[in-house]
Formats: sequence, structure tokens, C-alpha cells
Amino acid sequence: MAERPQLDRGSSFMDPLKGFLLTYFMPELCYDEFFLNFNFLDVPCLKIVLSKALGIGIILGSVMVKLPQILKLIGAKSAEGLSFNSVLLDLLAITGTMAYSIANKFPFSAWGEALFLMMQTVAIGFLIQHYGGRTVRGLLFLVVYFSLLVALLSPVTPMSVVTSMQASNMPAIIISRLIQAATNFRNGHTGQLSAISVFLLFAGSLARIFTSLQETGDSLMALTFVISSTCNGILALQVLYYWNSCPERKKKKKKKRE
Repeated sequence: MAERPQLDRGSSFMDPLKGFLLTYFMPELCYDEFFLNFNFLDVPCLKIVLSKALGIGIILGSVMVKLPQILKLIGAKSAEGLSFNSVLLDLLAITGTMAYSIANKFPFSAWGEALFLMMQTVAIGFLIQHYGGRTVRGLLFLVVYFSLLVALLSPVTPMSVVTSMQASNMPAIIISRLIQAATNFRNGHTGQLSAISVFLLFAGSLARIFTSLQETGDSLMALTFVISSTCNGILALQVLYYWNSCPERKKKKKKKRE
């Protein structure tokens, strides 16, 4: 009879993927618990893996989270209903989180989405200016922002400045969302605001509360995402409330009646 192949003591069937798992999902202690001791119910390790998986998922999702908004602006060739001031404050908050995380050497899985959100938010800011007939001002906005970003991420900027910027995220997020919410209320609709982007941002900020506490232990980061989730939730509720009030939908209804 052929003998069954046996794994060496201390080895696991997951060893070919060990490097990948240790790099992105878990420390070696948890790898041993899961795949050597077969203890898949170890709570601390489950929290770590869940946090890492959520973080990576958020980062992957962030690559496209504001893309629907960008495509909606380009498709409509209009930025009606979007507040540039709100975008600026949103950009301030995103940049603060990114700079603070880099300065504190937090793992990329704890803040990586900020990089992609920053690029997309900058694009939205430019499009608002462009479709408002202020293309030159939009280009100036790009030059000024990226110049400031380079300076902020350089060693020349004191850590106290970066920390203060992160602390200012909370009022920046609140004000930016309130400006957009007020714009929606004043217009009686959400205009070109993308429902998909709003809901994705809401879900992402909720998940980030857990991952921030788990991966960084930084209460300032976690509180920022608590505030962000609350404010994003307000916009999500407005999207639902004004769902049938969008000018485009009203036009479609009129055409159907005719």
C-alpha cells in the first residue's frame, strides 16, 4: 500500500503562500495558530486578519470610489450641485490623514485609500472649476495643491504641523459635509452628486473606525473616521430623500408622461 505523504513537523499545507499571508494579512504567530495548530477561532488573530482584509478591501475600493462622480461630471459636462469649497475641505482632511499616517509610519493598509481618494478629489475639484468656465483657475488649483503636498511630505515640515493638520480634519470634514448638505437642501436635489460614491464613502469610513483602532491604536485617527461616518451618513440620507428630485429624473418623468 502506498503511504500517505506526511507534512514535516512545523510545516503546513499553506507554506507556499506563507510569505504572501505574512506580508499582507497576519503576523507569524497568527499563521502558526491558524495553519499549524488549526486554531481558527483565535479571537486576537481573527481581529488582525479581519482588519487587514478590510483595509486592503477599502484601498482596492478607493481606487474607484469617486470614479462614478468623475464620470457623472464628465458625462453631464456640468458640476451643478457640487460645492468647490466642500471639495477643498474634503481634500484638506484627506491630505491631513495621508501626511499624518506617513509621518507616523502607519502600515499602508491603514491609510492607503487616502492616496487614491486624494487624486480623485483633486480631479473633481478641477472639473468643478473647468465646467464652471474657470479652467485657468482649475489649473492653478492643481499647481498650488501639489506644490503644498510636496512641501508637507518633505522632512522640512515639523511633526507638530502634521499633527495639527490631522486634528483639524474633524472640523474640516464636518464643515465640508455640511456645506454640501446645505447646497443639496437649498437646491432641493443632489444635482450631479453621485449616489454610488456617497454610499461607498459612507461604508468605507465605517469600516475604517475598526481598522484604525486595530492597526494603529491611534484614537485621533479613529475619531476622525467616526466623524466622517456620521457626516457621510447625512449625505447618504439626503441622496435617498432627494432620490426622485434630481432634475434629470424629473425630465425623464415628463418625457414619459408626454
